[in-house]
Amino acid sequence: MVAPLASVIVPSFNGAHLLPLCLDSLAQQSYGQVEVVVADGASTDATSELLSRRYPSVRLLKLQRNRGFAGNVNAGLRAASGDVLLLLNNDAQADRDWVAASVETLALHPEVGSVASKVLRADAQTISSAGDLLCRDGAARQRGNGQADSPEWSSATPVFGASGGAAAYRRSMLYDVGLLDEGFFMYLEDVDLAFRAQLRGWSCLYEPSARAVHVGGASGGGKLESFYNGRNLIRLLAKDLPSGLVRRMLPAIVRFQLERARDALAACRGAAAQATLRGQLVGLMELPQHLADRRVIQRSRRVSDQAIYALLSPAP
Repeated sequence: MVAPLASVIVPSFNGAHLLPLCLDSLAQQSYGQVEVVVADGASTDATSELLSRRYPSVRLLKLQRNRGFAGNVNAGLRAASGDVLLLLNNDAQADRDWVAASVETLALHPEVGSVASKVLRADAQTISSAGDLLCRDGAARQRGNGQADSPEWSSATPVFGASGGAAAYRRSMLYDVGLLDEGFFMYLEDVDLAFRAQLRGWSCLYEPSARAVHVGGASGGGKLESFYNGRNLIRLLAKDLPSGLVRRMLPAIVRFQLERARDALAACRGAAAQATLRGQLVGLMELPQHLADRRVIQRSRRVSDQAIYALLSPAP
């Protein structure tokens, strides 16, 4: 059997200082059929020179403008040739067997549409993500975040979705479900993709042998993260949550959003807190567009309300 081509998309914007460690880790993969595509959002730094000088085998996709994480990744996904499509942040480093473990997991589990990696923090001893969770209060959380890496995180298990910082997707799943929603620009677009996939019956499996180390915050964070997380969670729920679950979960969702706003108001002099409040306000103001975008998603779903609810984690 011929091993499938695996394409790794690395989105980047002015990330020349981050790319060497990332691309070196991809050059050392044990899997033999790897295509690397850097989807560059019109960087003004030395990214082009770096790739032409040190990484001539890496394909540089130069975009005319920065389209955010979602848009840059989508451009890379459209340009990639592989049957397995992987994402790796430019401030992340993949273990030698990351691609091989991801490809093998998809081959062994045809019902699985995506693979969540074990993503560790920079110390390589603390979990950053062991898969994405969506909770019954409507909040998106990262499984295991901040906990010490231990045998608890060494078993493959179904999860709601894969963190886009280090993830693998089956091409046929993306063809069925669609790519990232570019309306998100950045943050939570991976959870939205996971939700749309689950609605269509595609599961996600956390595979602990698919490991990566993610510095975190090196290519994002701050006010941008706060704004887009505040706005995009409202977009995600308005688009993806089935009507039957809206009625069931609305009190907890409203409670979480009010608590988030209250915490931001308590720290209202901070730039990140102000950005969170702006994001929530913009999310509410854009509800008509979010609701218009939900029609196609809800009409095409294959999975029952109860099955989706069972995938959601209890609120902490």
